[in-house]
Amino acid sequence: MVDLMQPVTRVIGEHRGQILQKLDGKPGEWTVTALQNEGVMETVISCCYELLPGLVRLAVKEPAFRTFMMNNRDRVLAQLAAPPA
Repeated sequence: MVDLMQPVTRVIGEHRGQILQKLDGKPGEWTVTALQNEGVMETVISCCYELLPGLVRLAVKEPAFRTFMMNNRDRVLAQLAAPPA
């Protein structure tokens, strides 16, 4: 499978506040532990997939993206929990 971490990292870097706001309706800081919730992860996956460039979405269908995100969950959540640069 193609390594999607680069586009996912870019999406999280550019839209971190927007993604976190979709989780509870307000921007804020989240800990990795709070982000471990399955419902939260599903929201993160949906948000990130919608924000991927169109060409990436054409090449990688949502089920494959979901699998990738779940397999790399710790890396993704660490980026969301980290304070913005």
